[in-house]
Amino acid sequence: MEIQDISDDIDVKVKKYQRGESADLEALKDKKLKGQLANREDLYKKSANAAAKAEKWLMQTEGGRLESEGFEKTWRFSQQSIAQEVDVASRKNQFDIVLPDLGPYTIDYTSSGRYMVTAGCKGHLAIMDLHTMKPIKDFQVRETVRDVVFLHNELFFAAAQKKYTYIYNNAGTELHCLKEHGAVLKLQFLKNHFLLSSINKFGHLHYQDITTGQMVGNYRSGLGRSDVLQVNPYNSVVTSGHSGGTISMWKPTSAASLVKMLCHRGPVTAIAFHPNGHLMATAGMDKKLKIWDLRKYEALQTLPGHAKSLDFSQKGLLAASTGSFIQILANSSDSQNYDRYMIHTMVKGYQIQKSRFRPYEDVLGIGHSMGLSSILVPGSGEPNFDSWVANPFETLKQRREKEVRLLLDKLPPESIILDPTKIGTLRNPNKIQKATKEEKEAEKAAAIAAAKSGPQKKKTKGRSKPSKVAKKKQEGVEKAKRPFAEENKHEVVSKKKQKRITEANELPKALQPFVSRKSS
Repeated sequence: MEIQDISDDIDVKVKKYQRGESADLEALKDKKLKGQLANREDLYKKSANAAAKAEKWLMQTEGGRLESEGFEKTWRFSQQSIAQEVDVASRKNQFDIVLPDLGPYTIDYTSSGRYMVTAGCKGHLAIMDLHTMKPIKDFQVRETVRDVVFLHNELFFAAAQKKYTYIYNNAGTELHCLKEHGAVLKLQFLKNHFLLSSINKFGHLHYQDITTGQMVGNYRSGLGRSDVLQVNPYNSVVTSGHSGGTISMWKPTSAASLVKMLCHRGPVTAIAFHPNGHLMATAGMDKKLKIWDLRKYEALQTLPGHAKSLDFSQKGLLAASTGSFIQILANSSDSQNYDRYMIHTMVKGYQIQKSRFRPYEDVLGIGHSMGLSSILVPGSGEPNFDSWVANPFETLKQRREKEVRLLLDKLPPESIILDPTKIGTLRNPNKIQKATKEEKEAEKAAAIAAAKSGPQKKKTKGRSKPSKVAKKKQEGVEKAKRPFAEENKHEVVSKKKQKRITEANELPKALQPFVSRKSS
């Protein structure tokens, strides 16, 4: 009986990984094509079975989810009712820390979700171990802090302060002062490239390599002040939102933006990316929340509402917060449209600054004007962690080995492109490559030699005299030279035309119509 249950469970999981119904190959008459498609269908079945078995035996922890019965709605469940149904370990993740004199607060998590760094607008910085619920270090920098972000691990973090950006260690010691960034409003860290990205109050975008200290890129956005900056986890492209309703996508090796999109009819207030990198959520002052498909650059869904902070969870839930209200949106299995999943209202007067999902936990962290809060969101976190990627229980030795491995696997800034699958493929020739002068001369000489040494047809008496043969060879040489002469003539004409256009452009605009069109 147990074997039958396991087999049924695997069959259910196989359906999740299948690529739709198999093609009807009986109607095909081409035997070669039929065989190729049959082999591909077998490969798809084997990969679906392997993925289902891996999920069954290696990922034994299943994610939770709020489920309603009858006329119940999941968004009507309160945090008190959820806390009564979860275990003690999950219940301790629900907390409130009241710090009314130092807010509003912004937060960030490490990739493993174990450590949290917080920054109060009035200079309070702190690191907390969320497993033991004890602070590692908190200190006061005595000036405005606008943003904070962890670097490659919990030992280092960067804080955007009043005039400059500073890098601290977990003991609160100042390690570096990054004066070239200026008065930064937002920070982002590109973990695969070890690049610290920032945008300051003048709209300047900076990329700095934290391993060498080299400034990789320093570009003007040209769209004014911006305090919205987010990195796409799929391709490491940084996206900034602007007051004109546009967003711009950047890479560190290009002074011009890769993509510029008009998303809203008002200033953009928040941007978030789905973990798969193909969906983007934007919010604007036009009181609209939009979901975009980045493969086609078109809006999939438009929802009413305003959001100051947006964030996607590992499982694809979307948290949108404004004022003292948070709503979590989820897409159902049978539809790609996002709908309301949960809501949470803070104490009246609390103004939310930033909300972030905690990795590998069903938790949403909230930084607001009166301190810090953490609420439970069932189904938001990935239940199975890969210790090779992010290990919440890693030891000191494992952390050191991981740091060395990450530095060895560090990617160069040139590898940041919109479609990373193109890396390693051949580029299609967009333009016909013109041959060089030496190549043209060699080709011309080869054509002349072929014309001279070509076999001559034997003709009747009197028509194959040496003079006639020499004349025929000379005609063949002239015929071989003719295409090259015509090509040179076209090049000379185009150069003269370009020269005439350049001379005409140098004249005053009023005299340009009187320039002679005859080639000089």
